Amino acid sequence: MSKRTVPAEITNICVICDGDKILVEEKVGCGICFPGGHVEPGESLEAAVVREMREETGLTISHPKLCGIKDWMEEDGSRFLVTLYKADSYTGTLKASEEGRVFWVTRAEFAEMKVIWGMKDVLRVCDEEALSEMFWDEEKSGWVLL
Repeated sequence: MSKRTVPAEITNICVICDGDKILVEEKVGCGICFPGGHVEPGESLEAAVVREMREETGLTISHPKLCGIKDWMEEDGSRFLVTLYKADSYTGTLKASEEGRVFWVTRAEFAEMKVIWGMKDVLRVCDEEALSEMFWDEEKSGWVLL
C-alpha cells in the first residue's frame, strides 16, 4: 500500500424529508441522529443507503440525492467516510428497528433538539447547495464545512 492509500470505512446517512418534517432516529446508546449504516462489500453507495433506510425505518426510499460527505481521520491513520444523502420520495410504513426509535420532527423542532456529533451540520450540507463536505479538523478541534 502506498503512502497515499489508506484503509477507509464507508457508511451513509440519509435525511428523509416529508414537507417541513425530517425523519430522525434515537439510536440505542447514542442519541438523536439521522438513520444510516455501513456500505457492504460489493454494494453500491446508493444501494447501501436504500437498504439501510429500509432496515432502520421500514421505508423504501427512491431517487436518493448524494449531497456530500462527512469524513475524519482515525487514530490508526484510516479514514472514516459517511456519504450524506437526502430523499423525499418513499413508500412503506414507518417502524422502529433494533437500532432505535424513528420519528418525524419539524425543522424548527430539530433546531432545538440535542443531537449527536455534527448532525445539525449534516442537515446544512444536505440543504445548502454551496456545501459538499464536513471534515473534522484536528487543529481546529471541530468540523469544517466546505
